[in-house]
Amino acid sequence: MTDVRVMLGRSMKHITRSMDTIITVTIMPIAFLLLFRYVLGGAIQAGGGNYTNYLMPGILLMAIVSGISYTAFRLFNDMKSGILERFHSMPITRSSVLWGHVLTSMVSNTISVAIIVLAGLVIGFRSSAGVLSWLAVAGILLLFTLALTWAAVIPGLTASTPDGASAFAYPLIFLPFVSSAFVPTATMPGPVRAFAENQPVTSIVNALRALLDQQPVGDDIWTALAWCAGLLVLAYVFAMAVYRRKIA
Repeated sequence: MTDVRVMLGRSMKHITRSMDTIITVTIMPIAFLLLFRYVLGGAIQAGGGNYTNYLMPGILLMAIVSGISYTAFRLFNDMKSGILERFHSMPITRSSVLWGHVLTSMVSNTISVAIIVLAGLVIGFRSSAGVLSWLAVAGILLLFTLALTWAAVIPGLTASTPDGASAFAYPLIFLPFVSSAFVPTATMPGPVRAFAENQPVTSIVNALRALLDQQPVGDDIWTALAWCAGLLVLAYVFAMAVYRRKIA
């Protein structure tokens, strides 16, 4: 734990010296929030309620996906600079290097999500959720961030260029567009609807939306947790296997 704390402090210093990373990560989701709210929102039928409330879960997931690409980029830079070999020559727990990057991603993405929620409040986002519901929302977002961050470790260790390390997140950013994040899946054509209703973003978005509106969650929360936990286990096992092979 001491080694992880030291590595976390090192990575966080890089973040605090380059706050433009967090700013860049938050700009795009806020831009999409404003676009859908003020440009496209009038033409979209989403249950007749507060459309900003409808948008918010999908926007938060987009922000997290954008943020984890920087984890892969920072890890790639450590790999290429030779600092990992220097760390491995020291009497430290080798996995602490990865955990330092992972926890940094958790902290930086939490900051980004908080900024986006504040922006949402300014343009009309309101939630009737109680403390327990907000804790459940936070837990799902943290689990989602942790799972994707460990997935980001893999290209960070294996990519041959900086662009290749961070580019894996680009396809993931588009998953919310083919989900219930911005429009109900019932409005989609058959094959697209089938994909949208059976991909992880839809269940996660539906669970978050129900929790924030204090509506019955149903099976969505268990599906969302299963997706996140399954991805986390697979990503962690594969990332650690790649890491051990790299440092062998």
